Amino acid sequence: MRHGKKFNHLGRTSAHRKAMLGNMASSLIMHKRINTTVAKAKALRKYVEPLITKAKEDTTHNRRVVFSYLQDKNAVSELFREISQKVADRPGGYTRIIKTGRRLGDGAEMAMIELVDYNELLLGASKDKKSTRRSRRGSSKKTAEPAAVEAAVKEKTVEAVQEETTVENTEADSPAEESTDTDKE
Repeated sequence: MRHGKKFNHLGRTSAHRKAMLGNMASSLIMHKRINTTVAKAKALRKYVEPLITKAKEDTTHNRRVVFSYLQDKNAVSELFREISQKVADRPGGYTRIIKTGRRLGDGAEMAMIELVDYNELLLGASKDKKSTRRSRRGSSKKTAEPAAVEAAVKEKTVEAVQEETTVENTEADSPAEESTDTDKE
């Protein structure tokens, strides 16, 4: 019976699975997002999130522990220098899995796994969304009086044009006065 065996074996031996997850974790750390199957993405999330938590405390012991999982010096230094600084205040949930549909060749479910703090599109969209929120009260009045609104806009533009012509006339008079003032000095 299979009691108490909670992780997905992914159809591989333990050494192959460990090597594959280590390589995928270092690719995720270096590239900030990778495309893979849903099962591998879920297994990778369980593999990489404890490593990111260890990277928050930069000690020699933690670096050696993380290196034993990743086997890549560049990925370890990237994780401890950049990623740990960006996720320092996050208590967990460093990765996001987004399903992208099925693979064309065999129909396997595909997903994109990414580091949450490195998605500029979603971070930018959330900031814009908060600033452009408006209420929709009074929408019935707008539909009832479109002709009156257009007439008011036309009157404002006519007044603005008249003000501009008077301003231009006064500006044309003032440079001549300034030139005579400078001659006197």
